[in-house]
Amino acid sequence: MAQISNDWDAPLRPEYKKPYYRDLFNRVVEEYQNYVVYPPSDEIFTAFHLTPLHEVKVVILGQDPYHEEGQAHGLCFSVKPGVETPPSLVNIYKELHDDLGCYIPNNGYLTKWAKQGVLMLNTLLTVRAHQAFSHQGIGWEQFTDAAIRILNEQDRPIVFLLWGKPAQSKAAMLNNPNHLILKAPHPSPLSAYRGFFGCRHFSQANAFLEEHGLEPIDWQIENI
Repeated sequence: MAQISNDWDAPLRPEYKKPYYRDLFNRVVEEYQNYVVYPPSDEIFTAFHLTPLHEVKVVILGQDPYHEEGQAHGLCFSVKPGVETPPSLVNIYKELHDDLGCYIPNNGYLTKWAKQGVLMLNTLLTVRAHQAFSHQGIGWEQFTDAAIRILNEQDRPIVFLLWGKPAQSKAAMLNNPNHLILKAPHPSPLSAYRGFFGCRHFSQANAFLEEHGLEPIDWQIENI
């Protein structure tokens, strides 16, 4: 399990010493030894690696990683080049098209967002192949909750995009008035028509960033 080496390390370090994290670490190592687990072990912390704490402008919370081969690489909703764009991300692209006029690209590789300050964090960071939520309750929730609390404590303004009830449940931890919290149904085909479409979160996020003197996010993912 690759360690986090940028400015996330210091605020997260107390977590590594807690009993739950030792248990989590040992369980994850055991899972990778005995099962097919996603993402690859060196990509578990990709969200933290690509978006240092001091660069975070927007947070998108997902649930658990994609659980089919070649999909997950450590960023919520994102898949590697050459992998079919999953349905929820297709709906995110549709909303981006309607909201900001972005064209719908031929891939689901979202590292461009991460490198601009969009932290794309699943609340569970690993999953067994073909078994959604198989790593629920092993300790990832405590770890990612710690990251959310660290973000809440930042003085500079951050936009939190909370899609679906599990993500929205994290709003209870977000009490810093400097931040903007935007809620909508999940973009999955089951719920997108209940209010994700038309939520205009991307333009609202950019307007908030610009109001606070920050560079807006270029949400357009280009064709590969």
